[in-house]
Amino acid sequence: MSNPLWIAADAAAATGGIASGEWEVFGISIDTRTIATGDLFVPLKDIRDGHDFIPMAQEKGAGAVVSEHKADGPALKVDDALDALTKLGQAGCARSKAFRIGVTGSVGKTSVKEALAHMFAGFGKTHKSLASYNNHWGVPLTMARMPQNTQFGVFEMGMNHAGEMRALSDMLMPQIALITTVAGAHLAHFDNVEGIAHAKAEIIEGLTQGGTLILNGDNEYSPLIKTIAAKHGLAPKQIMTFGSSPDDDVAVVDVRTHPEVTNIRLRIGGQQIDVTTPLIGDHWVSNLAACMAVAKAAGLDLRKAARRFRTMGAIAGRGKSHALTIGGKAFTLIDESYNANPASMRAAIEVLSRAEGRKLAVLGDMFELGADELSFHAQLSTPLEAAAVSRVFVTGECMRALRGALPQPMRAAWCKDWDTAKDALLNEIEQGDTVLIKGSNATGLGKLASALIKEGTA
Repeated sequence: MSNPLWIAADAAAATGGIASGEWEVFGISIDTRTIATGDLFVPLKDIRDGHDFIPMAQEKGAGAVVSEHKADGPALKVDDALDALTKLGQAGCARSKAFRIGVTGSVGKTSVKEALAHMFAGFGKTHKSLASYNNHWGVPLTMARMPQNTQFGVFEMGMNHAGEMRALSDMLMPQIALITTVAGAHLAHFDNVEGIAHAKAEIIEGLTQGGTLILNGDNEYSPLIKTIAAKHGLAPKQIMTFGSSPDDDVAVVDVRTHPEVTNIRLRIGGQQIDVTTPLIGDHWVSNLAACMAVAKAAGLDLRKAARRFRTMGAIAGRGKSHALTIGGKAFTLIDESYNANPASMRAAIEVLSRAEGRKLAVLGDMFELGADELSFHAQLSTPLEAAAVSRVFVTGECMRALRGALPQPMRAAWCKDWDTAKDALLNEIEQGDTVLIKGSNATGLGKLASALIKEGTA
């Protein structure tokens, strides 16, 4: 068995808690549905109090449990479970020499996190956030799970209110902070996109002394963030940009897109670096330019870093394509079902536009867009028409606005849920079609994608 992640004495010292028994754990879990034998179970409070699940965690083989109350068996008694997880995460980073990269942005942060982890894995033991564990419990959980011998840690950091990013960055203290872009996501909690830029810029406040801030040179809010960075004492040499301008530190010089591969030529510090990847779409050009900026800031061999992306596959729920056959009809599914905002919707539609043959889209509501949410939905008609999408199926009340804005021939069914969307889609699917599925998580379109993949590959 591998070395333990935490032992009782170290966990107690990190959290200020009291350990019962001499125990060791090999992972950390906050969910009894996925807990593994030997994990430390941390009961967080949400809709339910996680303490209610401590007996189940023990039955499933937890190596120990954290508890705010007296618990039988191997345990760590603490005053506050979430605070204990936070302290455990900070101790996990402090005991490791891992180089830490914090990734945030309105669009692309999960994809870039995955790409960075793939890149760094070619240089040493790498640890990353799972799924989109990017909030006030996801970041410390990822930190606490980091093995002591980790060399590179890639952490996704999200927010939907002012002040959240500051707390996460202060906790992580990254050596590199990357803001992929700033766009209109979570507008329900901000007056405007400039407010989002200020909130994203809070990541600067946790940067280690001499750390590097990386910004999207093509984003209109990067000059504002540079001004904020200067106010926090960052020197110009601590700020890098990636983008399409020759003035960017990582400049996209040329892009050649083929059916199954993208060739990207970059200029980095006087060097010409070519990136070849099976990832398709303009957003991946920007994503990989961002990754190469991180490689430069981290002092990696740039050509070796670029070669890593030759084997980088698409990510489930974020653009992965599936060749499916249902009812004797073969078609291609582009699974973009993991979350959505206006910018990521447009990026996904741009990828769909490259498909040959008839193009269909199943789109769900985008949430947290504020007072103009109906307008944001209706405006998607423009890129859908430009992409020559034949039929658009929608689900959710806000998507009625899009349906009304579309030309009549493009209007397919409005569906009350993912299940009815599946029936409507399969009633219209034709041989050789390409189907895009995208919506915010709560629309349930991830279930639609999963159902189609299961049935179409059986």
